[in-house]
Amino acid sequence: MRGETRNLDLRFAAIVVAMLIIGFIIALRLGKLQIMDHQMYSVLATDQHEVQSKITPVRGRILIRDDTDNKLYPLAANREAWTVYAVPYGMKEATTTARNLSPILGIPEVDLLTKLSKSTSKYQVLAKDVSPEILQRLKDSAFENVDFNRQDARLYPEKNMGGQVVGVVTPDDQGNLVGRYGIESSYQEILAGKPGRLDAEKDAQGRRLVFANTSLKEAINGSDVVLTLDRAIQYQACEKIKNATIQYEAESGTIIIMDPSTGAILAMCSYPDFEPSDLKSVTDVGVFNNPAVFRTFEPGSVFKAVTMAAGLDMQKVNPNTTYTDKGFEEIDDFKIQNSDHKAHGVKTMTNVLEESLNTGTIFVQRLLGKTSFRDYVQKFGFGKKTDAGLKPEGAGDISSLDKKGDVFAATASFGQGITTTPIQLISAYATLANQGKMMKPYIVAEVDHPDGKVEITQPIVLGQPVSARAARLVSGMLISVVENGHSKLAMVPGYWVAGKTGTAQVAKAGGKGYEAEKVIASFIGYAPANNPKFVMLVKFDYPKKAAWAESCAAPVFGDMAKYLLQYLKVKPER
Repeated sequence: MRGETRNLDLRFAAIVVAMLIIGFIIALRLGKLQIMDHQMYSVLATDQHEVQSKITPVRGRILIRDDTDNKLYPLAANREAWTVYAVPYGMKEATTTARNLSPILGIPEVDLLTKLSKSTSKYQVLAKDVSPEILQRLKDSAFENVDFNRQDARLYPEKNMGGQVVGVVTPDDQGNLVGRYGIESSYQEILAGKPGRLDAEKDAQGRRLVFANTSLKEAINGSDVVLTLDRAIQYQACEKIKNATIQYEAESGTIIIMDPSTGAILAMCSYPDFEPSDLKSVTDVGVFNNPAVFRTFEPGSVFKAVTMAAGLDMQKVNPNTTYTDKGFEEIDDFKIQNSDHKAHGVKTMTNVLEESLNTGTIFVQRLLGKTSFRDYVQKFGFGKKTDAGLKPEGAGDISSLDKKGDVFAATASFGQGITTTPIQLISAYATLANQGKMMKPYIVAEVDHPDGKVEITQPIVLGQPVSARAARLVSGMLISVVENGHSKLAMVPGYWVAGKTGTAQVAKAGGKGYEAEKVIASFIGYAPANNPKFVMLVKFDYPKKAAWAESCAAPVFGDMAKYLLQYLKVKPER
């Protein structure tokens, strides 16, 4: 009897211990659920919208600074967008639902009924980006098996501020916004952030198992991108290039303004452009590409300053070196003439730039030699992308300089037979303005991360293509071009302005020779010439109401330069 009682006590004690262990395990599990996993399960306890918000990152903004108040303004931000969807599976009154939904959504009843009649479907999108008013009417009506979910959409509050710089976004298959052009594309990973993930074990019916292993990795929001563009300068530049392109009946126009001491781009705009908030009005997808970095062309006479800088750097010439211009040069059975088809006699190198004489730059190129000339062209960054922060970008083509004939280097000396991009050209002139030191152009000033970390872009020196002496000499010669040459309309009273015009021929598409009636007119310059605060490129493609750059590109430069010098509070020096 006593033995049986002892065995019973041991069994009871074992049961108590087992229950205590089980209770302890349950307590630990509940503790984990209530404390460690509280946030995760509070999310799971809410609806699908809350879960989605936790694992979908918020896209970063694109910001621009206004130096007048030192505040940041959004070029691209986020707004709520609501998608209306239906679950046809199990829907009892599809016809009635389609009839009542039609006037609210503004969609034909037959179209709605087609989607609602797919009885095996568990998800059919009925309308995207509906207005708040429509959303409220849907909430009030409470249609059977019709619901809505929130998604992020892009908001572009600034108008006429350079859509080609900002770019566009479109949703991918999962509804995530993906940048396609401009900053939206070039900084896609930074703006997009990183999506989160919810891992939960489910039963055969697809229901979450409460006590199964479940993990929630929250999304990391995208970072804000702050551009180097100045809001006031950008607005003025976009307005002026738009109005001038229309005035001169050009096919397109481009303007870029850069700080030569850092490489920061202060303004960049082209026309025609597009509004990122109004993509429905775009009729030509080519407008999405940014001509300032994408479009290549033969630069023409603006390239003469590069050739002259190389000659000055190697001390083959000085501003007063003379040669005799007979109006043409015969090279490799080709006859190359000045643009005016005239002989000008004895001329200095300064006269060569003032009067834009093709024979003069050929003279300099011959003194340099083909190899040295090509090396200088490469040192100035031609033939390769600048990587300024905007995609897609063109590289230009200087491969003709590797050919055997002498004619290729000769024509390249005055900007023919090679192609460049506007961003390459302004970078080359910025080098001349910056004592021969070449800075990497860039358009993003800083990246502001959601954790508070700020990455500030530091200016990068790419090299010293020419000496400070050569840069100063060519700057003096370019002042003379504005004062005494073909660029008087680029002058700004009270300041010394350095610059050069270019009226380039346009190569025939798919054939030899050049178009008879088409030209590309450009002007590139900087001011004040002795201590430049900016360098600017103005370019027009095929202007019908201006035969030469001096009558279209130069005056636009002068007008914008006057505004810049006043805006930057640069005191007159003359």
